[in-house]
Order: sequence, then structure tokens, then C-alpha cells
Amino acid sequence: MGEAPEAWGRVAEDGTVYVRTADGERQVGSWAAGSPDEALAYYQRKFDGLKVEVDLLANRLKQTGPAAPSPKDTLDKIGKLRESIAGAAAVGDLDGLLARLDGLVELAEQRRAEHKAAREQQQAEARTAKQALAEEAERLAASTEWRVAGDRMKALLEEWKAAPRLDRKTDDELWHRLSQSRSAFAKRRKQHFAELDAQRGEIRAHKEQLIAEAESLQDSTDWNTTAGRFRDLMSEWKTAGRAQRDVEDELWKRFKAAQDTFFAARNAVLDERSGAERENLAAKEVLVAEAEALLPITDHRAARTALRSINERWEAIGPVPRDARGRIEGRLHTVDRAIADAEAAELSRKDPEKRARAEATVEQLRTAIEKLRGQAEKARTAGQEKKAADAEASIAARQEWLAEAEKALEEFTR
Repeated sequence: MGEAPEAWGRVAEDGTVYVRTADGERQVGSWAAGSPDEALAYYQRKFDGLKVEVDLLANRLKQTGPAAPSPKDTLDKIGKLRESIAGAAAVGDLDGLLARLDGLVELAEQRRAEHKAAREQQQAEARTAKQALAEEAERLAASTEWRVAGDRMKALLEEWKAAPRLDRKTDDELWHRLSQSRSAFAKRRKQHFAELDAQRGEIRAHKEQLIAEAESLQDSTDWNTTAGRFRDLMSEWKTAGRAQRDVEDELWKRFKAAQDTFFAARNAVLDERSGAERENLAAKEVLVAEAEALLPITDHRAARTALRSINERWEAIGPVPRDARGRIEGRLHTVDRAIADAEAAELSRKDPEKRARAEATVEQLRTAIEKLRGQAEKARTAGQEKKAADAEASIAARQEWLAEAEKALEEFTR
């Protein structure tokens, strides 16, 4: 219970109501509708309302963290409340309320100083962090680890976006450094893969020449000389490298068709000439068994070397009966295909062009999804539900594509 209102005011005989302060009595109103006690009680309630405002302000100043009030707003509120109390038509310890406000001013000033210090510390930390991001981007700009550096460049951008803004001049300078580094890296990466494409274009042109020569030889009846040239062409083919994946298989089919045409004709003639076909078949059965012993393939290089030796001995043996040729050659081809599959699997995993395209596809889809999400959110905020729904549908479709793209990318990380 507070002190009785009589301690802070009085009602004169003419009904004038006074409040007592350190400066003396001050008229706050008049009363004619009831007893002096009722008059003082009425004006005390006015005082209680002011006291509640001071209490609320004091409680707000105790709050910290994001919920804490702005020191400037608090000081403005204290100033307005001081004016209200100084001229208030109320009866109570007005001087005490003003004294409490003085204490709150000190606390608010302390909070303002703390807020300023925290802001300066945050800016210093943000400046240090953004400086580090710009410096790391500059180091990465010269990297040839295209995937790792590319992923890190993307992460640096996200970290930059999440960091607090600095003063405009400093922020712009650091952003310019980071942005220039990202652009330089992207330009170098693009040039690198353009050179790879050009290199594979040269391989394709070379293999087209090999195919043209193979097709010109496929009807030759100079069996020994042409067979030797086909072996040379095959060696050149293997050392030429691989063209783009979408054309390599077609090129090989054409080359193999010409080779098969020649050797099929040669073998037919040799079958008719040879009286040792069954002995040849028995010898090739031994070679096929030796080749099949290489399965399953665990070391494709060793297996290829072994199969090359087997193929050389195979060619030296000569033809076998026509009705057995498909079976015996098919068994050897199965071993060759197993080795080729192992070679292709390793080459595919190491192919930076394919990997880069897979990474680029994933990156493009992720970027598109993020952009669509922003459009959907913007449309929803604007009340454009149909536009938002269309964006969501596009997101769903691209998420399916992204899942397939990510699955394809995983093949390069096994």
C-alpha cells in the first residue's frame, strides 16, 4: 500500500485541489462533486497511472537481446513522460517519479553506450570476415581444382550474403575484390573446358580419317598386308584418345564395321584354303580359356596386356571352321568387352569434361529452383496465388530433374 493521498495533497475549502512538491504546492484542479477524500482519491488514481507508465518503462529497460528497446526511443519516452509528470493533474509523490526517471536516464545512457560498443564490435568482426572472404576468393581465382574451387566460390558468396553490411565504401571495395576473383575463376574455367572441347574435336577428326582409310581397305584381297594395316589402324585408334561421348560409340561402330568386313572376307577365303582349321580351333580354344581366366576383371591394365598377347597369338593361329567362328570369337569378345567396360568406367570417372557438365547442370538447376522460390514467395506476398502455384509447379519439376542430375553426378565421386 502506498502513502495516503493526504501526505501529498489537500483540498481547500473552495474545492481547489493542490499537490505538494519540493517546490511547494501546485494547483492541479478543483472538486465540487463530493467529499475531499473522494477528490484526493480521484487525483491519486491519476498519479497511479503515471506510476504504472514509469514501472513499464523501467521493466522494458531490463530487457536484453533482440527484445531490448532502442536506447534512443527510451530516452525520448523518458523526456515525454517527464513533461507529463511535471505538469500532471495528479496527487502523489511526483518528485519521486521524477527521481526514478533520472535513474532510468542513466540506465538508458548505459544501454546506448553498450549498444554502440556492440555495433562497433559487430562491424569490426564483419569487416574481418568479409576481408577474409575476399582474400580467399583471390587465392581461389588461380586454382585448377575446378569442382572444389567452384563449390568454395559458391559458398563464399553465400557467406558474404549472410554477413552484416559495412559502411558503403568498405563494403563496395571488398565486394569488388570478391566479385572480380569469381569472374576471373569462371573465365579461366570456361576457357579450360573450351580447350578440352577443341581437343576432343581434333580427336574426332583424326578418327574420321582412320575410318575413311579402314573403309577404303575393307574390300581388299591383299590379306596379309591389309590385315597388318588394320592392326596399325587399331593401334592408332587406341592411342588417339576419346572424342565426345555422344559421337565416340558411333565412330567406333563405323570403324569396327569396316574392320569386320575385311576380316570376315579374309577368314572366309582362308577357311577354304586351310586344311588345319580344326587344329586352329583347338589352339584358339586354349587361348579363349586363357582369356576367360582373366574374368572377373580386377586390373584392367594387366588384363588388357594379357589379352593383347592372346590376340596376337590368336591372329597368328589362323582361321577356324566357319560354324565355330562365331562361338569362339564371341567368347573372346566377351572378355574384351569386360576389359573395355572396366577401362571405360575408369575413364568416365576421371573425365573432367563430363564431370564439369554434370556439376554445371546441378548448379543451374539449384539456381533455377532458388530463383523460382523467390518468385513464388513474392507472388504469394502480392496475393498472386495462381502465379505462386505456377512457380511451385516449376519448382517441383526442376526438383525431379535435380534429383536425376545429382544421381548422375554421384557416378563421378564413387
